[in-house]
Amino acid sequence: MTLIRSILHTAILSGLAACASQPGLGGLGEPEVTRLTQIAPPGAAPGTCWGKNVTPAIIETVTQQVILQPAQVMTDGTVTQPAIYKTETLQEIVRERRETWFLTPCPKDMSPEFIASVQRALAARGLYRGDISGTMNASTRAAVRRYQKPQGLDSGILSLAAARKLGLVEVEQEG
Repeated sequence: MTLIRSILHTAILSGLAACASQPGLGGLGEPEVTRLTQIAPPGAAPGTCWGKNVTPAIIETVTQQVILQPAQVMTDGTVTQPAIYKTETLQEIVRERRETWFLTPCPKDMSPEFIASVQRALAARGLYRGDISGTMNASTRAAVRRYQKPQGLDSGILSLAAARKLGLVEVEQEG
């Protein structure tokens, strides 16, 4: 049993190390709900790369008093027995959990030259103030997030739509 557990532990650690060593997959500094994934949503075109942003549900706890027995009151207004209440605590979903899938440039396209172009494009818009290093570091991801958030995507993973809007990826023409 311990041999099996040891083998599983080694396999899990190896898998995590492999993810961390691939560009864009590990060590993103992104919240757990935003990640670059090698899994595509249903119906995705083959060979496309995707990111996934999960907006967690908002659950609110509501406490209310429920009357079990009304007060007994005499005709002159004297309370002979006070009302009996119980406290109920309920949880209500205020906003449902949402998954947003978005196209991303594939890891093979995320060369140091491309990332340096992303950094320059974000710097030209006043969103990035770091060195043009060609690495997708924390300050680059933060700038990507600042650029994409007003467009409805709160993620430090560069979407293909944002890359196109920055003028870094060709826009496919129909016809």
